[in-house]
Amino acid sequence: MVNSMTGYAARDVASDGILRSWELRSVNGRGLDMRLRLPDRLGRLDIMLRERLKKAIARGSVTLNLRISKEDVGAAASIDEAALLASLSALSHVQRSAEAQGLPVGPVDPARILTLPGVMASGAAEENFPSDETLLAEFDELLAAFLASRAEEGAALRQTLSDQIDAMDPLVAQAAAQAEARKGTAADRLAENLRKILNTADGMDPDRLAQELALQAVKSDVTEEIDRLANAHIPAARALLEADGPVGRRFDFLMQEFNREANTLCSKSSDAALTQTGLDLKVAIDQMREQVQNVE
Repeated sequence: MVNSMTGYAARDVASDGILRSWELRSVNGRGLDMRLRLPDRLGRLDIMLRERLKKAIARGSVTLNLRISKEDVGAAASIDEAALLASLSALSHVQRSAEAQGLPVGPVDPARILTLPGVMASGAAEENFPSDETLLAEFDELLAAFLASRAEEGAALRQTLSDQIDAMDPLVAQAAAQAEARKGTAADRLAENLRKILNTADGMDPDRLAQELALQAVKSDVTEEIDRLANAHIPAARALLEADGPVGRRFDFLMQEFNREANTLCSKSSDAALTQTGLDLKVAIDQMREQVQNVE
C-alpha cells in the first residue's frame, strides 16, 4: 500500500499528578531525518525511541516532542536554582574570556537565560516520574496513531496517483495516432530533403548519403518513445501502486523516465499536433511528480 510521508498524532497522558504531552509529526524528506525533543532526564530513551521509529518509517522528516509537567498548571514550571547559578557562572566566565581577548560582549537578556537547558524545572517530582516502560508503552500507542494517519493520507494519495496515471492513457494513445497519421507527411518531407541533397551532392559518397538519410528517418521516429510510455512506464507505475513497502524512491526514478520520453517525443515530433500532445503529457507528468514527492 502507498503511505504518505505526512502524518500527525498527539496525546496527553496523566497519572500520579504528572502530565505527559506527546506529539509526533512528519513531512516530506529525501531520507529519514529524526528530531527528538525530550526532557533532559529522559536522554537515555533517545536511542530506544529512534530504533522504534526506524523500524516503522522509511522516509520523512520526523519530529517527536514530549513535555512533562505537573497537572497543576500553576505549578508546572519553576526555576532550578542550582542550574541557574551554574548557567550564570558559565556566562560570566565566557564574558570575562571575551573581554580579555578584546571582543565586544553585549548585555544578556534575562528572558534568554530562562531558556537555557535545565534552568526551568518541569515541576514533576522525581518520585512520581513515570518509568521507562510506561513511557515506551505510551509512545507505542502514539506511533500506532501516527502510522494510521500516514496510511490514511497515503490512501488518498494513491487514488490521486491512480487517476493521474489513467489520464495519461488517452494522451499516449493520441500521440500514437498522430505519429501514425504524420507518416505520409514525414515521407514527403524526407523525399523533398533527398531531392535537395541529390541536387547538390555531386561527388558525394553514396554510402554516406544513405547514412544521412537513415539518420534523418531515425531522428523523426517516435515509435520507441510511445511504446515505452504505453507498455513499460505506465504499467510500472500501476504496479508500484500495488506494491508492498515504501515505493517513493522507485516512483521518483520512474518519473524521470516518464519525463525523458515526453521530452524526446516533443523534440522529434516536427508536427504541431504531436508536439502539443507531448506538451500535455509533460504537464500531466509534472503534476504526477508533485504528488510522488509525498510518497514514502
